[in-house]
Amino acid sequence: MTRTLETKAFGTGGILALALGLLLLAALAGFPNLAERPWLMLSLGLGTALTAGLGYLLLPWLHALKVEQIIRREGPQGHLKKAGTPTMGGLMFLPAAGLVATGVVSAALGTPSVAYGLALAVTLACGAIGWLDDWLILRVQSNAGLAPKAKLGLQIAVAVALVLGLALGRPDFDTGIALPLGVTLNLGLGFWVLAGFVLPAQTNAVNLTDGLDGLAAGLSAIALVALGILLVPSHADLALLAVSLAGGCLGFLVHNHHPARVFMGDTGSLGLGGALAALGILGHQLWPLLILSLIFLWETVTVILQVSYYKATKGPDGVGKRLFKMTPYHHHLELSGWRETQVVSCFWSIELLLAGLCLVR
Repeated sequence: MTRTLETKAFGTGGILALALGLLLLAALAGFPNLAERPWLMLSLGLGTALTAGLGYLLLPWLHALKVEQIIRREGPQGHLKKAGTPTMGGLMFLPAAGLVATGVVSAALGTPSVAYGLALAVTLACGAIGWLDDWLILRVQSNAGLAPKAKLGLQIAVAVALVLGLALGRPDFDTGIALPLGVTLNLGLGFWVLAGFVLPAQTNAVNLTDGLDGLAAGLSAIALVALGILLVPSHADLALLAVSLAGGCLGFLVHNHHPARVFMGDTGSLGLGGALAALGILGHQLWPLLILSLIFLWETVTVILQVSYYKATKGPDGVGKRLFKMTPYHHHLELSGWRETQVVSCFWSIELLLAGLCLVR
């Protein structure tokens, strides 16, 4: 009974706490003339409401089609009870948020910019790669979806398309990177190489982090709101896309909070990773994106360290040693005795602090 009350409290209180944290971020940033920009809150609210409502319609459909998550048996044993939970939840919030953002942008700001079109296209393209991976996993009923090289190749193809589209559509695009203390790093052609690296790196990092109920959705909502606030003065349409996607994440949490009734799948995680990367690149926010992605980055680094150390310490029996009990790191914490809700609330709190750090002026 205690554990049931705890999960229910986390579900309602956790979402409310996250929403309050996002509002505090806005206050910390001295959110510029909010009353003069009602379309920002409108996008956030519509993205949340439309995704939450769409979830109630899609959940029975996903159940009927048996679009259900495959749970790894070598993972935390507590996750085995999640078998049968619908996945592909990204279908709830990616199209909904894109529709909201495009509608509000067109109504409030006029014709969307080239940058907006590229950001939305990258988001949906990465979501489509994730959908293909999810579909293949469900088709064969195993964790073997797209081959890793094929998935990475498709992500690189989207990155190349973004770079070419930006170079051709915006030949005057500033390739400098704004750093703290007013320092600007001019990379020249190196910027395009960096941009081509950031997109697949970000998509895979969010994908690896999506392993606990509400974790990736909450972290992404915080990062997207922070990026939206930073983008308001110079790229209002990109800011609208960011807050609409953040609203989509909040709406998704209505169904994804612990115990989750649906998972976002690669459809959602790759789409969110693509959105964060595109907004950071197109909105000249690569440094804040790095800060906002530190948790995603750490999750990825733990996987790389684990694999590298295991290979380096293999003995004659072919068995190596492990640095962590399991990776990504959130699973290490679970196997160390942390409850799932503890890990998620801790990571959300850290992300809020990182977002606040980005917004302090």
